[in-house]
Amino acid sequence: MALDGIVTRAIVHELQGIRGGRINKIHQPNDRDIVLNLRAQGGSVKLLLSANPTFPRVHFTEQSFLNPTEAPMFCMLLRKHCEGGVIEKITQVGMERIIHMDIRQRDELGDISLKRIIIELMGRHSNIILLDPETGVMLDGIHHVTPSISSYRVIMPGFQYTEPPAQNKLNPLETEEAAFISSYQTAIEAEEAPKRWIVNTFTGLSPLVAEEILTRVTNEVSGDSDRSLWSTFSHIMDDVRNHRFQPVSGLNAQDKVIFSAIPLTLIQEERKEYATISECMEDFFGEKAERDTVKQKVSDLLRFLQNERSKNVKKLDYLHQDLAEAEDADQFRIYGELLFASLHEVKKGDKEVTLTNFYDEEQRPMTIPLDPLLNPSDNAQRYFKKYNKYKNSLAVIDEQLEKTHEEIRYMDNLLQQLAHASMNDIEEIREELVQQGYLRDRVKKGKKKKKNDRPTLHVYTSSEGIELLVGKNNLQNEYVTNRLAGPNDTWLHTKDIPGSHVVIRAEQFGDTTLEEAAQLAAYFSQAKQSSSVPVDATLIRHVRKPSGAKPGFVIYDHQRTLFITPDEELVKKLPNRIKNG
Repeated sequence: MALDGIVTRAIVHELQGIRGGRINKIHQPNDRDIVLNLRAQGGSVKLLLSANPTFPRVHFTEQSFLNPTEAPMFCMLLRKHCEGGVIEKITQVGMERIIHMDIRQRDELGDISLKRIIIELMGRHSNIILLDPETGVMLDGIHHVTPSISSYRVIMPGFQYTEPPAQNKLNPLETEEAAFISSYQTAIEAEEAPKRWIVNTFTGLSPLVAEEILTRVTNEVSGDSDRSLWSTFSHIMDDVRNHRFQPVSGLNAQDKVIFSAIPLTLIQEERKEYATISECMEDFFGEKAERDTVKQKVSDLLRFLQNERSKNVKKLDYLHQDLAEAEDADQFRIYGELLFASLHEVKKGDKEVTLTNFYDEEQRPMTIPLDPLLNPSDNAQRYFKKYNKYKNSLAVIDEQLEKTHEEIRYMDNLLQQLAHASMNDIEEIREELVQQGYLRDRVKKGKKKKKNDRPTLHVYTSSEGIELLVGKNNLQNEYVTNRLAGPNDTWLHTKDIPGSHVVIRAEQFGDTTLEEAAQLAAYFSQAKQSSSVPVDATLIRHVRKPSGAKPGFVIYDHQRTLFITPDEELVKKLPNRIKNG
């Protein structure tokens, strides 16, 4: 876990800039995250509070979030007690991963009311709690912990707030040299590994920081080990104590991405330095948190689509076997005609007969298998029936082959879309599968589903200020291509590769806009990791959906092809927003 007490201290220090700021809006885009829209120091900023069990964090963000049509109960409670309020104080509990945010607001009667948001960044135990600091009573938590889960620490409305269990560790910012060396000597006598000793002895220090301290000591040429360790430890803690942070990320010796609020000598490659800890965390976590949440929510869909694809691949094998047999239909016709022409040479009970093949230019003999239970005439009739059956089945097999290939393409397309899907995109993919009859509608009977024929829109802006629309699932692709785009807008899609529909919403634009739109088409496709990806571009008026085709499938002409190598950095730099159609 890279988010330790040092990173938390850097976050809290950075957040001092919003003290006195006003909370304009509060949103809860999912069941673990809260986004505060703040007005502070003459500007608007977004602060993300996340109790994600895998990626808990607090930082300023530029990310766009799509909020549910109905706010969750916890969000409504925060709005009631904190929206319009002023942030009075932001503190860290010791060197723990716990942040307190005090908010002053006027209640319904006009009286001053003080509330506290507690953000506990503690892995799977992470939580966001709202309480009354005067009484210590919790108003609610984003994640409930009932008495049946924990008798020591209940997180429920009306209960007293209890701090997480104390670990009885030393505060590294308050530890003096004598206490440090004494504790280290005890660890040596107990044969405790230095890295383990640092983590177990000092609060807020992660294994990453412990390893960094020991690496710096190892790199020192001279000095006795006790003094060198203290000197390195003291130097790092002095920087942390005085808020001299230098956020950094990069790859360590095991090619794992690491980050911290302090410089890391452990970084071997791809070192990146940041002006603020928020920039560092936003870059480090990037899409990881959303992808992790999506992965959990999408597992059933993924399994279903992969099973459907496998079934169709097997069906394809069987159809090819049938096709191979059907292509031998002429052979059965020849068997039948040769038998009818030579009935006098065949006797009931024969298992085979060799006859002259008068269809062969060289009149070579042909051996024909027979059913010994049938007379010669019935054997001939049997072959004619086989001939007619296979002859008629050829058309059906061809039709089934086309349908099966279409199903596999459709499943590949949906699997590719799930790889880039946001939470909202997933629901739209699920809705599409319900509409197509693959899944049952999960909405309970009697409960009306809100009709929304305007799916989510992902809107990017090119360097020339032109809107670029990206469909990340079939419902979005159809809406963007068939309903929203004008006939003279430009449409882009990877050539013969599952991917997003991209539309340039302008009749006139430069090469830069075309290049950036092609980048989006290549990046949001199955060929994201490839180079020289072919991307077709044509006008919307040359794009059409065949009658009866699967959602998102179109045919087009008058295209030109660009070859693009997807550039993730370029795509991430393009301004973008999410909105409902």
